[in-house]
Formats: sequence, C-alpha cells, structure tokens
Amino acid sequence: MNTTPVSADSMTAPRSTLNAVLAQINRVILGKDAQIRLCLACLLARGHLLIEDIPGVGKTTLAHAIAKTFGLSFQRVQFTSDLLPADVLGVSIFDRETGKFRFQRGPIFAELVLADEINRASPKAQSALLEAMEERQVTLDGQTMPLPEPFFVVATQNPQEQVGTFPLPESQLDRFLMRVHLGYPAAAAERELLSGLDRRELVKSLGTICGAEALRKLQQGVQEIHVAPALLDYVQALVAHTRSAAGLSIGLSPRAAIGLLRAARAWALIAGRHSVIPEHVQAVFPAVVEHRLGTRDTGPAAASRLLEAVPVP
Repeated sequence: MNTTPVSADSMTAPRSTLNAVLAQINRVILGKDAQIRLCLACLLARGHLLIEDIPGVGKTTLAHAIAKTFGLSFQRVQFTSDLLPADVLGVSIFDRETGKFRFQRGPIFAELVLADEINRASPKAQSALLEAMEERQVTLDGQTMPLPEPFFVVATQNPQEQVGTFPLPESQLDRFLMRVHLGYPAAAAERELLSGLDRRELVKSLGTICGAEALRKLQQGVQEIHVAPALLDYVQALVAHTRSAAGLSIGLSPRAAIGLLRAARAWALIAGRHSVIPEHVQAVFPAVVEHRLGTRDTGPAAASRLLEAVPVP
C-alpha cells in the first residue's frame, strides 16, 4: 500500500481531464452530477457498476456516454429469459474449410459491456458474467482467454417488484463494486430534455476525451493515492459495524472492504486530493455497501445510520 502522499502538481493533469470527462457526460445525463461521479469513481477503481431504476431514466444512455467519452469498444447484451451463456461468452463453430473448431468471441470481449436488464435473464445466463467480472478472463472448452484492459461491466436492473425479473444472487451482487440509482430528473433538467436535442443523437456526437491508455494510467493513479493509518482504522470500524449492527443479517466481506477503500481513493482522485479523507469514504459508502447488506431496511437512510454509528477519526 502506498504511504507516500502524491504531490499536488502531479494531480493537476488528472483533475483537468476528469473535469472534462464529467462535463461531457453531464451534457447528456442532466442533473445527475453526483451519480455520474459515482459511476466514474467505479470505473477508475476498476470495479463494475450496477444501475437499478425504472425503464426510461437514462441508464443505457449513460453507459453509451461513458464508452464514447473514454473511446472504449462497446457491446450491449439485452438480457432476456431465453438468453444463453454462449450468447454472452461466445461459441466454438466448426469450420468446414479447415476441419477444425474456431472460437467466435462473444460480446463479453469488449472493453465496456452493457448487460441491459440483467435481472430479466435466468440465473444460468447471469452466471456467465461471474468469472469475467472477478478474474477478467473467460474459460471455455478448457481454454482460458484474457479480457481486454480496461474491462468494465455496466449492468442495468429493473426494480425487483416488476414482472419477469430474477433476483441477482449475493455472489453476483458482490461482483459489482457499486450500485447507483438515477431517479427522475428535476423539473429544470426535464424541461431541457423536452426542449433540447435527442439524447441518442447527442451521444453519437460525443468525442473521446480520455482514451483507453490514459484511462489505464488514471486507474493506476488511484492506487497511488495516499491512505493514512487512521483512515484505515475508520474503514475497518465501518466494516466491523456492519457485521454486528442490529437488523443486518449479512455484513461486509473483506472483498467489499477492499472495494470501499478503492472507491474512496478514486473519489479522492476525482476531487483532486492526494490522500483519502473520511468524507471520501462517506461519499461512496452507500453505493458500495447497500446492495451487499442483508437487511430489511435498505436505502440511503440505512447507510446514513451506519455512518452515524461510527465516529470519524
């Protein structure tokens, strides 16, 4: 773990780039700056993103805007009840000319994969993503194939109460570093949506601000953000509290704790800070932990109560 603070001068260029990235995406998704920052932090932390909301609030458009802004290869998979793992991963096809099987890669081999309405597919189809999201590789027919770098899965999910959904198991949910909700736009933002350009046309016009190679350097820069011992104490105290708090049947795993710290470092990088402070942890805490906790009381209020119960160092 890095213990040497990053110099202020070295933070200027990344912050300028990230501000330009945020400005461009905010032109497409109006009035959702906080959610967009969380999505960007998730990407910089090399995590995967779950966006849960009703249809029509911009989930798919947001994924397209991220891909265009970073110049990432993009594939969209529409998850339906008849989707098969081979539709995601790929399949071996017999080539009559060579007399051999040839592997035809599936959409999982893109740099940004949009798993649209992931909870409308069966658990068998959902499980096709498990190895890819955790190991960043795919194993088929005894052969292991690496995935691109960067590799970012954005999954959209309809509310569980809607018809035709299959709840994601805990093992699948834990693969997502963050879960965010976009929600309805504010009145002013909605008026601009109604009177402005079509969002799909606007996405097509977006240019690349930060290419894949630059993104990899930013992701490496996240690991160089300084974390003080007192901040580690705070993260450990938060994680320990989730394992003993009343009303929680499942606390945060060690993987979740590591993810929380990575997300806080990414938030610090976006903020132009050379070290993580408690406010950075608090900013990403709800998005990182809410979908992982076994609780009857979910939502921002539950996360706020967990934060309030642990003193800030």
